[in-house]
Amino acid sequence: MTRVAAVDCGTNSIRLLVADADPATGELNQLDRRMKIVRLGQGVDRTGRLAPEALERTFAACREYASVIRDLGAERVRFVATSASRDAENREEFVRGVVAILGVEPEVITGDQEAEFSFTGATKELMGHDHVAGPYLVVDIGGGSTEFVEGGEGVRAARSVDIGCVRLTERHLVVDGRITDPPTEAQIGAIRRDVAEALDLAERTVPLSRVCRPADGHALVGLAGSVTTVAGIALGLKEYDSAAIHHSRITVDQVREITERLLGSTHAERSGIPVMHPGRVDVIGAGALILLSIMERTGAQEVVVSEHDILDGIAWSIA
Repeated sequence: MTRVAAVDCGTNSIRLLVADADPATGELNQLDRRMKIVRLGQGVDRTGRLAPEALERTFAACREYASVIRDLGAERVRFVATSASRDAENREEFVRGVVAILGVEPEVITGDQEAEFSFTGATKELMGHDHVAGPYLVVDIGGGSTEFVEGGEGVRAARSVDIGCVRLTERHLVVDGRITDPPTEAQIGAIRRDVAEALDLAERTVPLSRVCRPADGHALVGLAGSVTTVAGIALGLKEYDSAAIHHSRITVDQVREITERLLGSTHAERSGIPVMHPGRVDVIGAGALILLSIMERTGAQEVVVSEHDILDGIAWSIA
């Protein structure tokens, strides 16, 4: 066993996984997994820079994670930074802060690297099990970007595109500094057009159209907070339950109904949903719409929801 610590810093959240990994058996024994909504990507799509308050929220979470890593005695640490820090002009300020707190340099990975980590994390435990047989189309809907990865025992095709729940919310739903609540049909249509253009771009590399129809046989595996939140709503959970959500199957009709409900609700109504994290209240509508659009494009009748994702892939990469 090797005790490893993986940190995934995305546009909306920063997450930590400390685990004992056994490459011989393929087992990842989780010791601590936690998440903070820090909204590092606040305003990046508009300004091209990481906001000072967003950096401070992220550094505060890093200080907490440093304490956990030290207390659990992780032998190896890897910090991966994704969409927001790829796009920011002042990413060196972010890098210096992380090094000062955690002692490791954040790796600002490419979208293709992000896709490969997501695929490994989501499918490593599925391979060889008949209940979710491959091949797979793994979709990781983040705050700033969405990764598409197609493969079986390994990655065959991958593409990252710049659609995410935070990016599209800030781009289309914010008017005069405030989020439209609920959004107008015109705003929803603008999001749909951006998503459609991004799917066209992704399809140049990854076969999306009808790939998940029964004749083709790919299982659609969905990752990250937008997907798991939609799943929690579909399951009618009274509180967020990772074990219940992991490997649940949510139909396209359920996703469509939930998306329409979220886009037609107010901030207060979304806040009252039991599984809703406060940091997702304003961006979940865009995230759900991305998921629905993907299912419509691929012909998937259901999505298999995974709580294992890029974090697990990062952990395996250093085990």
